[in-house]
Amino acid sequence: MSTDTKLMAPAAWSPRGWPSERPFTTDSPEAWVYTPRYSYLPGETVDLHISTTASEFELEVIRDGAQPEVVHRAHGLSGMRQETPADAYAVGCGWEPTHRWSIPGDARAGFYLIIVRNHTPTGEVWEREHFIIVKHAATHRAPIALILTTGTLNAYNDWGGANQYRGIGDDPRNEIGSPLSSTQRPIARGMLRKPPGVPQEFHSHTPPIGAAPQYPAYEWARLNGYSRHHADAFWATYERDFVIWAERQGYELDYLTQIDLHEDQTALDAYDCAVVVGHDEYWSWQMRDVIDAFVERGGGFARFAGNYQWQVRLSDDGTTQYCYRLPALDPASDTTPHLTTTVWEARSVGRPGAATVGLNGLGGTLTRYGVAAPRSSGGFTVYRPDHWAFAGTDLYYGDLLGGAPAFLATFEVDGVEYSFRRGLPFPTFEDGAPETLEILAICPAVKGEEDRFNGTLPLGSSDSGIQELFEALGDELPDYVRENQSRGSGMIATFTRGAGEVFNGGSTQWPHALSTGDPFVSQVVRNVLDRFTGRTTKAI
Repeated sequence: MSTDTKLMAPAAWSPRGWPSERPFTTDSPEAWVYTPRYSYLPGETVDLHISTTASEFELEVIRDGAQPEVVHRAHGLSGMRQETPADAYAVGCGWEPTHRWSIPGDARAGFYLIIVRNHTPTGEVWEREHFIIVKHAATHRAPIALILTTGTLNAYNDWGGANQYRGIGDDPRNEIGSPLSSTQRPIARGMLRKPPGVPQEFHSHTPPIGAAPQYPAYEWARLNGYSRHHADAFWATYERDFVIWAERQGYELDYLTQIDLHEDQTALDAYDCAVVVGHDEYWSWQMRDVIDAFVERGGGFARFAGNYQWQVRLSDDGTTQYCYRLPALDPASDTTPHLTTTVWEARSVGRPGAATVGLNGLGGTLTRYGVAAPRSSGGFTVYRPDHWAFAGTDLYYGDLLGGAPAFLATFEVDGVEYSFRRGLPFPTFEDGAPETLEILAICPAVKGEEDRFNGTLPLGSSDSGIQELFEALGDELPDYVRENQSRGSGMIATFTRGAGEVFNGGSTQWPHALSTGDPFVSQVVRNVLDRFTGRTTKAI
């Protein structure tokens, strides 16, 4: 092979010999659990689909948050081993329900962990978990609805061997994912619960000259027996830190999932403020309809999240998520092209992400992840400090919001096309950005990691892989995506639509930044929530 031939870098999260979780892969007694749906009301009964090889196990239900509360515990339970399809990641496990839990009629809205636990002959404790949310009681509703990012959970959950990124095949240079993801299976270890202080999908160190890319989240997962995707999605990395902060600040939350929005167009009707935090990469057309209508009639949508990028579809019963990524592979692309499961910016879809949330994933993407802008500041540079979102922060033009140790502007970020005039950024509006959009702060970002190692070192998200995707999308991609040569920007932005308003924080790492106690980040979040709920904000 010629020495100037450039190899595709292997994927950092897919070294050979690192299987995803499957049931009963060891001789130790195990137990696994899932529920038929994610959302319940007080007083309903939850069927628990459990498969176990343990002689007996324990069941525990915990309402999680700033002060976790055990609401149910049962000991000495018996169960049975249930057969699992080889492609359970796509079709579900098909286990029979073996146990039930009746939710108390006075149960508080919240996120509930369902834990199965048994003791092995060697004295170790085996634990795995699932979750449900309990929605508001009919007699009480909070002003804020927290929408959990179940679309991203379903895309990254690799329990059973695969997810919508990888697992079909065993070639780290040629990742193949499943376009189908079932909710009828357990959830990969680490997405719901893990120890404090676990590495996330960004690095806090400054790499020296010539440094090899590092991915502490993957290294920790492999060493400790967790899913390689533990830091990519959902509660334990994202929503939980936000909930802990909000509860300590005195905010009362109701809970919904994205599936609730998909199935019920009235899901947000009674709320003043809807919040999404963390990694909300995947949305359906119906979910977006609910958000658009909510804002149009006067709601406040607070998005402390990043990487708004893919359209998905759900099966009629809500148990299967579809994402084919390329229109040519999606069976629906001929009959309903606007519902094709690909990037929102695709011409056939005709609904750019910025039209709903003001920013989009292809306008930004990665920073301080591996060798994606590896020595960036880690924060957002402020350009409009007089905006209401910065009230009480004492931030000046050019200040850095959320730099070390908060690292607010890291991992995955969103942006739009923009230009500078007289020291201020303005949208160009060529990518569907609303005409009222104001860009408040910016950080640099790239679409993928530049490979300076000639394919010899693994990368988390190589630029060559991104360009292959863009080439496969062909004419589906508009010119503004093709012409930027992988450059992008993360942004904080706001806009109004109809009688409502949207704040878009444009980064996955708002929950982490809140957990560090950064006073500037906390004040911005308070400003947004208080404005959208009518509370009076107090400056720090």
